[in-house]
Amino acid sequence: MSGLLPRRIGRLWFRATLAAATLGRTAPLVPVSRSSGFDRGLPIDRHYIEDFLRRHGSWAGYSAGDIRGDVMEVGDDLYTRRFGGGQVTRREVLHISADNPAATLVGDLVSGKGVPQEAFDCVICTQTLNVVYDVRAAVRTLAQALKPGGVLLLTVAGLCPAARPDRDLWGDYWRFTSLATRRVLEEEFPASGVRVEGYGNLASAIAFMRGLAAQDLRTDELAPADPDYEILIAARAQRST
Repeated sequence: MSGLLPRRIGRLWFRATLAAATLGRTAPLVPVSRSSGFDRGLPIDRHYIEDFLRRHGSWAGYSAGDIRGDVMEVGDDLYTRRFGGGQVTRREVLHISADNPAATLVGDLVSGKGVPQEAFDCVICTQTLNVVYDVRAAVRTLAQALKPGGVLLLTVAGLCPAARPDRDLWGDYWRFTSLATRRVLEEEFPASGVRVEGYGNLASAIAFMRGLAAQDLRTDELAPADPDYEILIAARAQRST
């Protein structure tokens, strides 16, 4: 019961905030959470990331999917483990610093140094390009890491608060749209192999900016995609065979 009261308060607060924004009244200046909702549950952008990767996942005896074979994930291997099932034969974690204990590869997406070329069937890169200044170079490195026919599963942030602590560690440079994501991917991948989709709507964008979690919203508030309010842009890009 103790966990239900804060959740109830959060939902009531969200309703009041949404009503105030709709009617043009002054909305609160202080968010419920400055950690994107991590302290309340699953952040709204992570809910969308998981929805995207789940649809491209591999499930033993059911679907081969894209997350299979030799897989490299940027930052950690959380999603490789969760959505790769028994189809992943090799897992690698790329990070720019050896200080990350999960890293099996220490490399730089911009220079390409330390990143194997034509080595992976799938590369998972979530919420990373926002904190990389030279986006084009990073996409080039990601494409070159794939085997012919390999697939990049990419997510980037659209409408969102500042990325912390990334802003202080590496920088926080960009917010994307579906169009920009497509354009930058098509510089390195054939246009026919690029599929881009946006997640988010007015209600979920307001909630995300205020620091609420996915658990604070109903399914019908999370699910609709409105291209005018993209929280997350997700893309599948396949390298030529």
